[in-house]
Amino acid sequence: MSAGHPLHPWLPHRAPMLLLDSVEQVDAEGGLARARIDPNAWYADAQGAMPAWIGLELMAQAISACRGQHLARSGQPGAGGYLVAARGFSSAVSAFPSGSELQVRVTLLEADPSGLCTFQCALLLAQNPVATATLKVIVR
Repeated sequence: MSAGHPLHPWLPHRAPMLLLDSVEQVDAEGGLARARIDPNAWYADAQGAMPAWIGLELMAQAISACRGQHLARSGQPGAGGYLVAARGFSSAVSAFPSGSELQVRVTLLEADPSGLCTFQCALLLAQNPVATATLKVIVR
């Protein structure tokens, strides 16, 4: 994915670290992104799967992309952010299967004027939640 990728304005990541493929939905409460598990990616294990712990990065990238798009649509500045904390990460699987498509749902729980935001995040595989966490970020 190049600098011309539609996620470019909201994510500083470039290949191979840009893990999201698209943002499907954005609103004031959060959004929904998608990521396909690439069996040839740097993170792939011997079966081409993505270790579940990388799900935290998918969640963080989805927050940045969804929140950035929402702020831009609202006429507010928003040029990325920083992950501050992750709490309660839980995954029902040890790895996400090769070639599968994950939905990354992020829901804003709290935002303060300083830019500190708390999001509830979930990774869904075939519409079923397979991993969850609460992430705190600073949105700039």
